[in-house]
Amino acid sequence: MGDVKKIRTACRNCHGGCGVIAYVKDGKVIKVEGNPESPISHGTMCSKGLAVTQLAYHPERILYPMKRARKGWERISWDEALDTIAEKFNEVIVKHGAESIVIGQGTGRDYESHLYRFANLLGTPNVLTAGHMCYVSRVGATLITCGNLPVCDYAGWPKCIVMWACNPQWTNPDEYKGEGFWNAFKQGARLIVVDPRKGFLANKADLWLQLRPGTDAALAMGFLNVIVDERLYDEEFVAKYIHGWDALVERINKYPLDLVEDITWVKKELIREAARMYATTKPACINWGVPTEQTLNCTDCTRLLTGLMAATGNLDVPGGNVFFVPPSVRTVSQFSRHKDLPPEQRKKRLGGDQYKLASRVALITPKVAWDAILTGKPYPLKAGLLCGTNPVSTRANASEVYKALKKLDFLAVIDFFLTPTAELANIFLPGATWLEQNHVADNWKRHGYVVARQKAVEIGECWQDHKIFQELGKKMEQEGWWDTVEEGLDYILEPSGLTWEQFKEKGYLRGEMEYRKYEKKGFSTPTGKVELYSTTLEKWGYDPLPKYTEIPESPVSRPDLLEKYPYILNAGLRTPTFFHSANRMIPWLREIRPDPIVEIHPDTAKNHGIGEGKWVWIESPRGRVKQRAKLNDGIDPRVIVAEHGWWFPEMKGPGHGWDISNINILTDNSHDSMDPVMGATNLRVLLCNISSCEDQ
Repeated sequence: MGDVKKIRTACRNCHGGCGVIAYVKDGKVIKVEGNPESPISHGTMCSKGLAVTQLAYHPERILYPMKRARKGWERISWDEALDTIAEKFNEVIVKHGAESIVIGQGTGRDYESHLYRFANLLGTPNVLTAGHMCYVSRVGATLITCGNLPVCDYAGWPKCIVMWACNPQWTNPDEYKGEGFWNAFKQGARLIVVDPRKGFLANKADLWLQLRPGTDAALAMGFLNVIVDERLYDEEFVAKYIHGWDALVERINKYPLDLVEDITWVKKELIREAARMYATTKPACINWGVPTEQTLNCTDCTRLLTGLMAATGNLDVPGGNVFFVPPSVRTVSQFSRHKDLPPEQRKKRLGGDQYKLASRVALITPKVAWDAILTGKPYPLKAGLLCGTNPVSTRANASEVYKALKKLDFLAVIDFFLTPTAELANIFLPGATWLEQNHVADNWKRHGYVVARQKAVEIGECWQDHKIFQELGKKMEQEGWWDTVEEGLDYILEPSGLTWEQFKEKGYLRGEMEYRKYEKKGFSTPTGKVELYSTTLEKWGYDPLPKYTEIPESPVSRPDLLEKYPYILNAGLRTPTFFHSANRMIPWLREIRPDPIVEIHPDTAKNHGIGEGKWVWIESPRGRVKQRAKLNDGIDPRVIVAEHGWWFPEMKGPGHGWDISNINILTDNSHDSMDPVMGATNLRVLLCNISSCEDQ
């Protein structure tokens, strides 16, 4: 028996970045544990990361390339798989143009740089990501408002934290790890929680604002109304660094607290108390989550929350929301070679004329892709390559997604398992877990770090995503790829003066932080100020001031539906076990959460004869699914809270039960329900009804 090796690496079971020590014996990872020397996670790990060995060595994981044949899936070589994709893509390019190929990815999995490089060199402007309603939408809105993404500076010890629609201890989202927030909270920071559901953090909070789902922008207006009315804003900062303050105040005055209370269901006295606490307890930060982005108020809500940070003088100060300085490496944008996408191709980006902010950050909203496949307008999409994504389970109007992907002439999928989406493919490429790859990780985030993800083992014939895009690019005679993945990493690290071999020994790089950078160079906007009156949106023909827009399918906007669909469905409940649609085949994690859960107020459940743990039908104008009831008196009786991303790997045969409990069967992706600038999909708020299942 061989010795046990300890390899320092970095997790990627969710958004990644947590430091890990992998223990390897006889070529196999036998366990993982947190690395106490990690500057990001300090030895902590969540349930998803700790279960990685059950993912990597799962008996149903696909370990070699496959093609679909008449009698089912057949094993093939990497050369045959890549040659087939290259041949099909070249056929599409000749007949229809490169724009008729769509490239898609999942959420924040550290291969964005290579995926975009491949797409840009291919010549397609049509890249599908989760970014239209998750994180990149936040980045896009803040870029045009203050020039960068403001991130909570937990190491700066905020005195007040507003946890707005986020649960970092379960989700470890984006730049954040739950440990950073928790340390600041334990140091005595005041806590304000904005959430329709009373969970762990709301129970710990000084103030809990239980708003009506989807009304975050109106609540932010209420905060600003108090801050303006009581002159709690930073007058010097407002005078020097905010563009459009007077115009914004005029807009804010249209949202008196009586109106905001009526819209949000939050008592005006509580709004006033929360606004005062945030504005007067310095420094303070706002930690926002994706529910603020997954409605048609996506851009406006982000701009309003940025306005709160700016108006109170909490922008780029210690303990506030700051612009972390990146380390000296090539960014995702630089590596991706966006300039290699010809201008004439850029103009063909689907939805580019309508969703201008999405186009500016180089992505498309999924709806325009499904429309192009199903209708051929404005031109047809004929082929696709999807990496680490399962849109049949994770995108709105899942029935339309399924129909569209089935209609593609050719589809290749990179994944670990045959998911409901992968089963629609012609070619399956086996991706590598984070235990099986080398990468300069976290270089898409804005927390000031990059970390070394170091390969611990090789399993089967699996390739890391970066290698797949590189080798496929070379098959298609793209210029600008390297002989090895590691040579590409040397290129990313070149500005730092380090090679990959040197960097992996060092473990991480951090940018040297400087606060109040605006005092020297202003903000990276056209006016050099925080643009609460956006000159960019004005130029594009949109309302330059943020506002609240009522959700298209709500009790207010659609009273005609209330008799049949009397409840608000708040979809997307997070758990500590799953990362969207991933991990449902992992024994440890599935044991914790064996069935999909819908949370219902006890009074509502009683009215429908629904008991704890019983199966419940949830129905919207678009379909019906079932989940198990969990009674929770911490939600409003008018609200139903359901989990997303469900499919059942244990169900053999086509689809793995993708349409049984998939909440996205119920969600809407019509254009009038989407954010008009970003194309963010309305995943969170719609009308529904519930009933007891007959087969309980």
